[in-house]
Amino acid sequence: MTRYGYFGPAGTFTEMALRAWPGAEEGEHTAYASVDATLAAVRAGEVDAAMVPIENSVEGGVTATLDALASGSPLVVIGERLVKIRFVLAAREGMALADIATVGTHSHAWAQVRGWMGTHLPEATYLPTLSTASAATDLAPGGEGRHDAAVCAPVAAAKAGLIVLADDIGDIKRAVTRFVLVARPNRIPAPTGADKTTLVLYQRQDQAGGLLRLLDQFGTRGINMTRLESRPTRHSMGDYCFSVDIEGHVLDERVGEALTGLKRVCADVVFLGSYARADQARAHVAPYNSDDDFRAAGRWLAGIRDLVE
Repeated sequence: MTRYGYFGPAGTFTEMALRAWPGAEEGEHTAYASVDATLAAVRAGEVDAAMVPIENSVEGGVTATLDALASGSPLVVIGERLVKIRFVLAAREGMALADIATVGTHSHAWAQVRGWMGTHLPEATYLPTLSTASAATDLAPGGEGRHDAAVCAPVAAAKAGLIVLADDIGDIKRAVTRFVLVARPNRIPAPTGADKTTLVLYQRQDQAGGLLRLLDQFGTRGINMTRLESRPTRHSMGDYCFSVDIEGHVLDERVGEALTGLKRVCADVVFLGSYARADQARAHVAPYNSDDDFRAAGRWLAGIRDLVE
C-alpha cells in the first residue's frame, strides 16, 4: 500500500488535491502540520510521496514549499493537480455574522478574501493559523480557537461541525491553487507531450545581466517558462536563486540542451522533476526547435567531427 503524506489537517484543499490523484484513495494518508514537516517525512521515508501546495493564481508561489524543495536532500515532483478554491466563513452554532470580531485562516486564504472582509466585516481582526482547515478545527467542540470565525473550505467546516455564515466569499471567483506530488528521486515519469519541468537556478555571482544570461538558455531553444520567482538563498542580503517552471520534459532534446547550458553557466542547478501537466496543455514548440531539428543538427556536427584524423 502506498503511503501518502499531505499538508493537513484533514479538510484542507491539499487533502482534496491528494484524493484527486489516481489510486490515492486506496493508499494510507497522513496529515502533517506544515509543509516543512510534510517534505521531511518524504525525505525520512515515513511516506512514499506527499502532496503540498506550490502556486496560487492570486498570491503566486507558496514560499514555504519553494524554499523546502530548494534545500535539503533531493526531492522530485512526479505530478501536479489543480484545485478550484472556494472559501466559506464558518463559526460555531449560535454565532451571527454581526458577532464576528476575529477571523482565523491561513495567510494565503486571507489574501483572497480581503475585499469581502472589508465590505462585510471591516472591523474584524485577522488571526493567522497554520492552515484553513486548522482554523475550522480550532473552533470545533473542545477546540482552543482564539477566533470567532474561520475562513476555510466547505468540507473543513462540515467536518468541524460549524455553521456556514457566508458562502463563496473569495474576491476572485476563478482562483485556483496548484499542488504537486513530491517523492524521493528514484523515478521520473515518462514524457506525455504535455509536460512541465521544475528547476532552481543559482547564479555564480550577482551581476548586471546575470538573470538574462540564465533565461537566454531557454529563449534560444524556444522554451516557454510558465513560472519564474526569485527566492533569497539566506546566505547574504541580495543573494537570490530562481525557481522556474518550463514547458517540456527532460527527455525533450531542447530541454536537455537547455539544462546542459544552465549547468555550464550556473553555480548550481537543482532539478526538481519532469511531469505531466494537470491541464494537459501541450507545449508550443517554436520553429526549428523540435527533437528532429536538434537531432539533425547533432548528426551534422558528428559528420564533421568524423573527418578529424
